[in-house]
Amino acid sequence: MKTYSPQSAPHARAATRRRSRLFVAIACGVSLGATLFATHALSADPGAMAKTGTAFKADADMQAVLDELALLGGKPIETLSPEEARKQPSPTDAVMSLLKKKGKDTSPAALVPGVTSVDREIQGAMGNIPARIYTPDGAGPFPVVVYFHGGGWVLADKQVYDGGARGLSKQAQAVVVSVDYRLAPEAKFPASWDDALASYKWAIANAASIKGDSKRMALAGESAGGNLALSTAIAVRDAGLTAPTHVLAVYPVGQTGNLDTKSYQDSKTAKPLNKAMIGWFVDKLLAKPEDKMNPRLDIVNAKLAGLPPVTIINAQIDPLREDGALLETALKKAGVKVQRKVYSGVTHEFFGMAATVKKAADAQMMGGKVLRDSFKTIAMK
Repeated sequence: MKTYSPQSAPHARAATRRRSRLFVAIACGVSLGATLFATHALSADPGAMAKTGTAFKADADMQAVLDELALLGGKPIETLSPEEARKQPSPTDAVMSLLKKKGKDTSPAALVPGVTSVDREIQGAMGNIPARIYTPDGAGPFPVVVYFHGGGWVLADKQVYDGGARGLSKQAQAVVVSVDYRLAPEAKFPASWDDALASYKWAIANAASIKGDSKRMALAGESAGGNLALSTAIAVRDAGLTAPTHVLAVYPVGQTGNLDTKSYQDSKTAKPLNKAMIGWFVDKLLAKPEDKMNPRLDIVNAKLAGLPPVTIINAQIDPLREDGALLETALKKAGVKVQRKVYSGVTHEFFGMAATVKKAADAQMMGGKVLRDSFKTIAMK
């Protein structure tokens, strides 16, 4: 397989991703019931640990996705090369497999009616990068949300995270620009961050051409993309650009210097994201260890004063759960308006699973509402 590098044409990158069925995803390559996990002090249900790798029990619909993911037979991400890891089945693959087994229509129009999308290239920091633009039905102009996918800055793309971005477009009644920023290790830190800021600038400059309103801008992202959304808000503040009305950060990476928080312990072997995978991502991302403390990555210790309101969505069964708590505390200390909700019984990656997981649909509705409300504040001025 041809490997994408920062010097390759964007089309080569897109082709590589189409072949690879990317993503973040299998914490272990055996069936969910095959591994016994060490008992944690919080555990009241050993059976729950055998299924999820944590002290917490997954909801039935969430567990169905985890079981289906295990049946797809992926290998442990942390044991693979990036090229191999990008070929592993993703949680999105598991959702689609479940829907097909139930005889459901898996077309985008059936899963999220009232939203259309088009793939195109937009301006990144070092040239054009791929993006997918989602537009709700109607004349517009609509608010614009610049959205960043997850995958540890190493894996995944706009297709893997289609469910979350498409759902937000419908729930927020906004144009969503989902960005395929450059990935490590081909493009080390801070390439992804540079592309994220460049894509926000592009969205402001080109909003009218995509039925958008450049005065009503927002940022959103999942996991690594949640970190990019927050970091971009900081960069926008510092550059004096049109400020986003809101930042929606879904199970964001808040820092990578401490992988021993409470959730890193109680969800150490969780699925589909575990502690070992985070270490693997960081190793591929950074050119030098001290970059862990760079404020663009270490958001918890960045200068946060003056940011727009932030909403943090976390999953209970997730090593990154406490990163959300750390961010909430840091934002409040800086005087930033912030709200945070932890959804019990679900795992990392649940947000895009609205077609099969009820709490994912609930979370998308919550995210859409906070964004809609933020856009109204601009409209009233």
